[in-house]
Amino acid sequence: RGLAARAASGKVVFAADGLSVLQNAVALDVNESVKEYYGKTLSSSSDLKTSACTTPSRPSSRLREVLKDVPDEVKAKYYGCGSPTPLGIDGLRVLDLGSGSGRDCYVAAALVGESGSVTGVDMTVEQLEVARKHAAEYCTSTLRYKEPNMRFVEGYIEDLASAGVEDDSVDLIVSNCVINLSTDKSAVLSEAYRVLSNGGELYFSDVYCDRRLSDEARSHEILYGECLGGALYLEDFKRLCMSTGFTDPRVVEGHEIEVQDEELKAVVGEAKFYSITYRLFKLPPGRLETLCEDYGQVAVYKGTIEGHPHAYSLDDHHRFEKAKPMLVCGNTASMVGESWLAPHFEVSGDRSTHFGLFDCSPAPVTAAPAPAATGGGG
Repeated sequence: RGLAARAASGKVVFAADGLSVLQNAVALDVNESVKEYYGKTLSSSSDLKTSACTTPSRPSSRLREVLKDVPDEVKAKYYGCGSPTPLGIDGLRVLDLGSGSGRDCYVAAALVGESGSVTGVDMTVEQLEVARKHAAEYCTSTLRYKEPNMRFVEGYIEDLASAGVEDDSVDLIVSNCVINLSTDKSAVLSEAYRVLSNGGELYFSDVYCDRRLSDEARSHEILYGECLGGALYLEDFKRLCMSTGFTDPRVVEGHEIEVQDEELKAVVGEAKFYSITYRLFKLPPGRLETLCEDYGQVAVYKGTIEGHPHAYSLDDHHRFEKAKPMLVCGNTASMVGESWLAPHFEVSGDRSTHFGLFDCSPAPVTAAPAPAATGGGG
């Protein structure tokens, strides 16, 4: 996983609220610094100084099965913080933001099948070389496809148009611990929204903080390279999602990140960092509301998503048992009934009658109580 971050001046520009108030410009060339860090400084995940760019949770059995066939060199250069690859994506068009060595793309290529496609976008040449080296053989020999369904493009996640990604051309965007490295996160989310088709989603793991970081922490080269210096305050991230069009971001899972290096601990102080997997749905205007509203709708899971024969977790507080009716808010009804998930759910009712605010109590992302580790939605 490599960076796709760029400031207009080629320098890191930091905002006090993580969004728009520019107060400090640090003379650090983001592109070259992070290219150097992920392309040359790090030879494998053992070189990392924090647990931010590692994945502690065990992938599903299906993902473990697929990972066995991914080339070792691709896996050795993997620096992700989560498992942002949902199952049941056969036939979908997938885009990976900051694909790095391509591990998540290789996994997705197997899951989407020959009728699907996978595109990885990254700016780090060394990582792209690794990703491209094994792609054709993996698709045609390992997966036994007639033609490769996976490609890797050099580019920036803030400007997907320059990488040839067209409007409404993607069903699923994945990203693994990359967006925090961008100095223009608003542009990243806006571009993601542009290229997604209605019913698609951005399903990604990234690093967040329980507060707005100091200038010292945000300008620290190692903290930035290891995904901590660029971590958004979680509430600022939610505001950014809503302003972009991704109303009602949903938490899938998360864990606290351990900062092991004593020098780095001194810089971050009491700040707590979390790796969180989010899913952001793009639906037609008005289908997702800012609050969870009750329309008396019921959703039933059919048990047809690969790897989830008995139950399916939409997020950290919605687990649908097969064939069991579940009362849901209007947002959740639209997420499962009007997205790529629609073939796997049956939704009863519409929005003709409103019963007020939906009673929703989101579950915490982590076991440790922290205001930054909560999701929205009902």
